[in-house]
Amino acid sequence: MKISIASGKGGTGKTTIATNLAVVVARTGKDVAYLDCDVEEPNGHIFLKPEITEQLDVTIPIPKVDIDKCTLCGECSAACEYHAIAVLGKSVQVFPSLCHGCGGCIDVCPEDAIEEIPRTIGHISRGVGMGVKFYEGRLNVGEVLSPPVTRALRKLPTKSDVIIIDAPPGTSCPVIEAIRGTDFVILVTEPTPFGLNDLELAVGMVRELDLPYGVVINCSDIGDNRTKEYCRREGIDILMEIPYDRQVAVAYSRGEMMFSVNSQYEENLHKLYQNIIDRNSR
Repeated sequence: MKISIASGKGGTGKTTIATNLAVVVARTGKDVAYLDCDVEEPNGHIFLKPEITEQLDVTIPIPKVDIDKCTLCGECSAACEYHAIAVLGKSVQVFPSLCHGCGGCIDVCPEDAIEEIPRTIGHISRGVGMGVKFYEGRLNVGEVLSPPVTRALRKLPTKSDVIIIDAPPGTSCPVIEAIRGTDFVILVTEPTPFGLNDLELAVGMVRELDLPYGVVINCSDIGDNRTKEYCRREGIDILMEIPYDRQVAVAYSRGEMMFSVNSQYEENLHKLYQNIIDRNSR
């Protein structure tokens, strides 16, 4: 069972739900893995406090030109949509930070003068925290291509009963790479104009991907009722409502689980998980 937690915007409580849900499900005896796919700013480790046992580099292939074979025909440069390779005078320049590793330049080179070499753009950490298998992708500072790191993280052999995927915020390519192929998507939102606007975008995204989903409303007792009205209008299930709780906010700032301040949250999260299981088995 792969459950992804996403949100149209940052700061809605996505990681809070993802980490707490992972621990709550693990406490039932399930083998649970948590994947932090928010590779540009992963923070699940703050709450799960894992002991890291392994790190793996994530690389993408970039071209290396054999200038002795190269005839400076410019076919590689013309084929590259990202301008990562260019013929300049009597040399060929490669711009690694622009390269997407697609291999197009190799395909079109008539002289077989280009080979691929790996370039590290990030890494994956693996360990265990609070009874949960922990996997974190982290993009290196200055890099711009996060999907390859997420893709490498999702491809890891994870033999677990339940996989919780903490997706990045938004609705762009990194999010789609994280949630694609999951069994259920939890969209975490808040009852504000910005929250509703970005929820509508997130709903459009999961519908386009044809993924089953439901909504969790955080800080549900503040703001207005427009988010609930939108969900009712669109036939979207509200899976859980979490009222504003200062104790939870304090626990969050300390990197603690929200159910540590109120055991009712553990019961509610277990009901959330069971609700998803029931929906998936229909």
